Amino acid sequence: MIDIQKAPSSKLDQVNFDNLTFGQVFTDHMMECDFKDGKWQKPIIKEYGPICLQPSARVFHYGQAVFEGMKAYKDADERIWLFRPDQNFERINKSAKRLAIPEFPKEYFFNALGELLKIDKAWIKQGFGNSLYIRPFVIASEAGVSASAANEYKFMIICSPAQAYYSGEVRVKFSEKYSRAADGGVGFAKAAGNYGAQFYPTNLAKEEGYQQIIWTDANSHEYLEEAGTMNIFFRIGDKLITAPTSDRILDGVTRKSVLTLAEEYNIETEVRRVSVKEIVEAAEKGELKEMFGSGTATVINPIVGFGHKGKKFELPKLEDSYARFFKDKLMKIQYNEAEDKFGWRYEVK
Repeated sequence: MIDIQKAPSSKLDQVNFDNLTFGQVFTDHMMECDFKDGKWQKPIIKEYGPICLQPSARVFHYGQAVFEGMKAYKDADERIWLFRPDQNFERINKSAKRLAIPEFPKEYFFNALGELLKIDKAWIKQGFGNSLYIRPFVIASEAGVSASAANEYKFMIICSPAQAYYSGEVRVKFSEKYSRAADGGVGFAKAAGNYGAQFYPTNLAKEEGYQQIIWTDANSHEYLEEAGTMNIFFRIGDKLITAPTSDRILDGVTRKSVLTLAEEYNIETEVRRVSVKEIVEAAEKGELKEMFGSGTATVINPIVGFGHKGKKFELPKLEDSYARFFKDKLMKIQYNEAEDKFGWRYEVK
């Protein structure tokens, strides 16, 4: 059972849906569920608004916080769809386990999310590129500053309407000093601290004219791993290459979907370690055709150039780019405009 407390009025008529800034506007309702006395309590859907935490809540002191990113889509018949939500559910619990946070029950997750989306259905706009971004997250809410895992947590889901994500031309810098994650760490988890630690080196890269960093391995900085908040793909000739997932690299839902589609359409792929040297040499020889990132917010984000050791490289502009191909295929499945032979769509009824 879910306790539903509807907002007395809607903010919907105050929102300009033609001019949305990603992640700045939120829907009328949110889901909240507390873990205490050793178990998850009844989920509550209530009006979106501030939450009350003690200054000593452990999330502020020891960073016990994990999150997910998902989207809901509305098709031409007003039906609501999610894209591979089982993967997000499994991953948030995998992240939670790594940070000693109790796992969230599957029925709570899907039932509460479904009810939240039905209540705020009007916020999901039709049209290719329009969506509702969904942010589930868990934080340690117990008061106390002793350095140990908390005994109380708060699981929440908030939602934000989104337009087609476009960040302009993206150029990236290959990291030579900073690392996103190390062996045995929490790189595979969507832990809040992973992202907070990225901001400073990313700001340094922005000062040099880049929009993102491609992180390299912590041991040698010789192998490319992830791009900012995205998994990264390289096209050398007609071959698509990406790094394998590990305890340093996030197991991206979009990433694994691209690999499945590549196999379906007979595009040769290799999942292996990718060296900085290999990519630089391929660019110098004109064999590096494309680089692109994949992730929930952007789906596929083409990269037009990169920099390494003070040298800059520009990539060719292709009419038949893999980036464009995969983005079109994925979005047509997400919006129920194409056959879903993989069973990736999940209808919210």
